[in-house]
Amino acid sequence: MKVTVERAALLRSLGHVHRVVERRNTIPILSNILIRASGSLLGLKATDLDLEVTESLAADVGQEGATTVPAHMLYDIVRKLPDGAQVSLETTGEAGQMVIRSGRSRFTLQTLPDSDFPDLATGEMTHRFTVSAAELHRLIEKTQFAISTEETRYYLNGIFLHTIDVMGHAMLRAVATDGHRLARVETDAPDGSSGMPGIIVPRKAVSEIVKLVETGVTEVSIELSTSKIRLTFGEVVLTTKLIDGTFPDYQRVIPTANDKSLFIDKSSFAAAVDRVSTISSERGRAVKLALADHRLTLSVTNPDSGSATEEIEVDYDQSAIEIGFNARYLLDITAQLDGDTALLKLADSGSPTLIQDREGASALYVLMPMRV
Repeated sequence: MKVTVERAALLRSLGHVHRVVERRNTIPILSNILIRASGSLLGLKATDLDLEVTESLAADVGQEGATTVPAHMLYDIVRKLPDGAQVSLETTGEAGQMVIRSGRSRFTLQTLPDSDFPDLATGEMTHRFTVSAAELHRLIEKTQFAISTEETRYYLNGIFLHTIDVMGHAMLRAVATDGHRLARVETDAPDGSSGMPGIIVPRKAVSEIVKLVETGVTEVSIELSTSKIRLTFGEVVLTTKLIDGTFPDYQRVIPTANDKSLFIDKSSFAAAVDRVSTISSERGRAVKLALADHRLTLSVTNPDSGSATEEIEVDYDQSAIEIGFNARYLLDITAQLDGDTALLKLADSGSPTLIQDREGASALYVLMPMRV
């Protein structure tokens, strides 16, 4: 194999692909990236057996061929080469090495045969549709923070994507929960998505999708089945296995009878929560909200360090209520709201609270209370 490629283009593609590769691997080939030169393209592929990313870029191919080289080492070499450089990749004979040349720099890397590189066979994809990159980004960004990191409840370790009928209108909905908070965001269902199976996209794939959506593509092509999903971002293709589990019936935890509505300036509320939570312990992080007659009093008491209170004027004229929340969870949710005003719908001190921009907003959050 002999190929020459621009350093900037190679670095950009390696940046997309090499992140999939785990730093530590018990299987040596999984530390490598597959490089294939064919026609006028250089193809790159990386996998961890659950997630696979491929990308093609224009290159001057002198001799076709394929090999695999250590992913992170190749990325670091190309990253440290000067801007504007041309990079030559060449394998010679049966020596099991690849030579990288650029200007006066020369590197030799050990290779492993491309025939040993695993392929994430996708099988038949049952549904295909296209979604705007901005909408996909919104669905993921506004739910990602609520994904559980508890490995024992593996079915919560991702975002649940499904289509649902809302008052006669087909919607594509993303849901994530860790048992303490729930995020639910929806958008108009794209053509071709109706009847798709409900799927759970794993956390690692979700974070890669966010990074790829931010590369400037306008549309993302999605193909999926009950076990895999493939997303195409221009020249980059991400394929991942889905979480094999049943997502819980999240509708049951979304309260419908919360009759106390609190309207509050989002920025001043978040700043006040942040200030009083300075006193809270790392373990507890509890902040108490006391509501009565257009006034909200936030308070934190920590036996080890002291206490803090702050008052805010709010739009609230219903019966007095006291309720506690994890301060970090409150801040995570308010950070996702788009408007200047937050709507909190409460029932009592022991029931989940509904948080959204306004009544009927496409993003809805549920937060479980804490004892304070």
